[in-house]
Amino acid sequence: MTVENGVRVVLSSVVLLSVAMSHPKCTLYVSDKMLWVTTFVGVMLFQSAFTGFCPTAMILKKLGLKSAA
Repeated sequence: MTVENGVRVVLSSVVLLSVAMSHPKCTLYVSDKMLWVTTFVGVMLFQSAFTGFCPTAMILKKLGLKSAA
């Protein structure tokens, strides 16, 4: 798995989990405020498209994943 694929896996999992944790009928329900996690992930993805700075990618590189380039 490459860093790019790892970023997609990690961040999509965080988004799906935070949405599930904000839905009142879900057994994982915590609070409606969990949607702020989804918002944060979206903002970070948006800014990383312009700046190239992605903390998740940096962590995955330190864990040993290789870049596709």
